[in-house]
Amino acid sequence: MRNTTRIIYCNLLERYPVLCACKAEIEAAIESLLACFSSGGKLLVCGNGGSASDSEHIVGELMKTFMLDRPLDADMQKKLRSAYPEHAEAMIAHLQRAVPAISLVSETALMTAYTNDNSAEMAFAQQVLSYGREGDILLGISTSGNSANILNAARIARIQGVTTIALTGQSGGKVKSLSDICICAPSDITYQIQEYHLPIYHCLCACVENELFGVDT
Repeated sequence: MRNTTRIIYCNLLERYPVLCACKAEIEAAIESLLACFSSGGKLLVCGNGGSASDSEHIVGELMKTFMLDRPLDADMQKKLRSAYPEHAEAMIAHLQRAVPAISLVSETALMTAYTNDNSAEMAFAQQVLSYGREGDILLGISTSGNSANILNAARIARIQGVTTIALTGQSGGKVKSLSDICICAPSDITYQIQEYHLPIYHCLCACVENELFGVDT
């Protein structure tokens, strides 16, 4: 891990000392995400209610600039100039390198159709079954750790060779035993758990971005 990445991680714990309780799991999640993206894998994210919003928020931070500039690499710039000389400079100026991530909650038509025609409890699992490939990561967000649709997604992830990272509350709930890494925010109160989840996933996104696009120090 780069020194600048470790600074980001340590800053989280300085600002939120209570999160030292899940220090090892946060660090393990960073390493797992880096291994996934470095090998060409992708992230699948899901949650319910406020955690659904968090899912979209996470994808938004990964798929575009979060804290660092992400200019296209020299090879892509060369390809664009060769293929589209009239449009290349505008594309190079405005396109960015991204971290591949999909918010499973954002498939509105699929989610509502599957919930109506089949089973709400299997809606995320169906997507993991389709999208998930060995080496990918599922990030399931559940304040209770007991959301049925998150549990079923984790079950499918396991047999697909997809690593599961869970963001939960203090107990971890049922998803804890289905997860490879379970980050248990130190509270049993829903809104407080959600308040802790935000700085945790911001840290994960910032660390990943720094490792992939940052400069060594």
